[in-house]
Amino acid sequence: MSPKLVWLMTFVGLYWAYCLFWGIKGARSARTSTDYFLAGRSIGMWVFVLAATATSFSGWTFVGHPGKIFTDGLPYAFASFYALTIPFTGVLFLRRQWVLGRAFHYITPGEMYSDYYGGNAIRLLTVLVAFLFSVPYLGVQLRASGDLFNVLTDGLVSVNFGMFALSAVVVIYVASGGLRSVAYVDCVQCILLALGICILGGIAIHFSGGWSGFVSGMADYVRTDLASNGNLTPAGHSPAVAIPGSIQMVSAGSKASGGTWTGIMCMTYMFALMGIQSSPAFSMWAFSNKTSKPFRWQQVAASSVVIGIILFTFTIIQGMGGHVLIANGVIESADDKNLVPQLINLLSASTPWLMGLLAVCALAAMQSTGAAYMSTFSAMVTRDIYKRYINPDASDSAQKFGGRLMVVVVTVAALVVAAKSTSAIVMLGGLAVAYGFQMYPALMGVCYFPWLTRKGVVAGLAAGLIAVTLTDRTSVWFGVPWGAYPLTIHSAGWGILFNLVVALAVSKLSGDGEDDRDRKEKRHAFLQAVSGMTPERKKKISLAWGLTLIWFLVGFGPFATIGNSLFSDPNNPATWAPFGLPSLWVWQLLFLAYGIFVMWFLAFQMGLSEPVKPEEVERIHRERFG
Repeated sequence: MSPKLVWLMTFVGLYWAYCLFWGIKGARSARTSTDYFLAGRSIGMWVFVLAATATSFSGWTFVGHPGKIFTDGLPYAFASFYALTIPFTGVLFLRRQWVLGRAFHYITPGEMYSDYYGGNAIRLLTVLVAFLFSVPYLGVQLRASGDLFNVLTDGLVSVNFGMFALSAVVVIYVASGGLRSVAYVDCVQCILLALGICILGGIAIHFSGGWSGFVSGMADYVRTDLASNGNLTPAGHSPAVAIPGSIQMVSAGSKASGGTWTGIMCMTYMFALMGIQSSPAFSMWAFSNKTSKPFRWQQVAASSVVIGIILFTFTIIQGMGGHVLIANGVIESADDKNLVPQLINLLSASTPWLMGLLAVCALAAMQSTGAAYMSTFSAMVTRDIYKRYINPDASDSAQKFGGRLMVVVVTVAALVVAAKSTSAIVMLGGLAVAYGFQMYPALMGVCYFPWLTRKGVVAGLAAGLIAVTLTDRTSVWFGVPWGAYPLTIHSAGWGILFNLVVALAVSKLSGDGEDDRDRKEKRHAFLQAVSGMTPERKKKISLAWGLTLIWFLVGFGPFATIGNSLFSDPNNPATWAPFGLPSLWVWQLLFLAYGIFVMWFLAFQMGLSEPVKPEEVERIHRERFG
């Protein structure tokens, strides 16, 4: 056996041993259904910070994100803002969901929505969204793990065999220990994800001939692109270093000039990724916390600052560096799927132990998100369908058994789809986060706006799911004339447009009954009592809105085209400064700093993620609800 395979198997074995250890430990701790599904509502501060970060940033961040920067250039690198926009959703909703879960003892988001809005339609739709999110998203991650090990073992391990074998350990520890095991394994996965991305960026720089070799190689690539590329932006720039406009009219079957990553596409793609923390799974992460202290540190420090800086530096270096390595003859060719595996393979001869470590970093990144969705989806099916409709008197043991069974079922479903249809799983995987974003109006109603009615939210959610399906790449299955992403607007943007219009219109026309109004008003009065929104903070609401809109519209939205040439001429690398960076990359770094400030302002200064003591929540709940 070659040294690289020895090291690969060694690190994978150590990683699996850690996973199984926490599976056994979690199983011993899970005495009740709440222990199993929510870790006994006892997840500590730093466990949540690391675990929620790992869940937010999957194997796509590790492998796919640098690969798309390689194929689509710096316009796609605006997607790195998801390091901030994903936790932006958490800033808006996590603290308030934690308060409600603590007060009313919710285990699943279906229980929260059904209790707040009344009726069971919203409960069942929530389970549907969880299914539509979990199966394709999980399938993409598991297939990627098989692809990775197929490349790293030089074809010795087939894609399907690797996918099924690597998934087996995840199923064992998730099914055994529930959310507690997921959380503690995620802690290590978060560290491995961040460490691996940084090391791979360093590898790209090293094999490019240092920083000077990297920037000169990037400049040479842009010059070559300008001379040979027939798909320049409407302004005549290389699509590698310039956004192709704010929006484009594109007919079905044709391509946008200079690529699809217009300003409006970048912004609405961020909407889709915001769906990660508005998905039903993250509601359960909120319920599982011992206190609300971790939220702002995960949102601002871990995600916005640490992951944000890593994505806007090391993943861009990997993606743009791929062209330099090809020009230098270090690698022959690459695409969005195999760039990162090839970077890892560069170490197979000289440093096989590091190659093995990076392989486990990639595996951990791919499995971090999947494990959380296995656990939370199994809880929702068990509580919202089995216990609600089939066996209302189900014991804790029966619920834990049902949860474990559903972990196996959802994983097998994801594996079968991934194994049988690669193109279909890619299409469905792209839908997952856009579907998750459609939960926004339901969360807005629960946390802020009592005038959104049950009928309005249900109708809006249904309309949003349909609109997403008909405007994503799956639109080809239905033969619609407009194709995928009409007007270079992501399907999440179309979905939320129809969702909100229908939800607002139906809420206006239907109204609530007296009992519904009374129940909702009491809960909102309770939330206001623990919101921490002082009179001084209320005066800053307009400022908060203004800062956020500038960030979305100018930082990575329709007006981000200003960044194409504000600091230098994108077609003239001699003007690139500082450090040889194109103007658009400098723009992205500046708005990364601005976005970190906005996140800090919302979470800390506006108090949207300000901690509240569990005892205080319970005291106010007793006073108002008896």
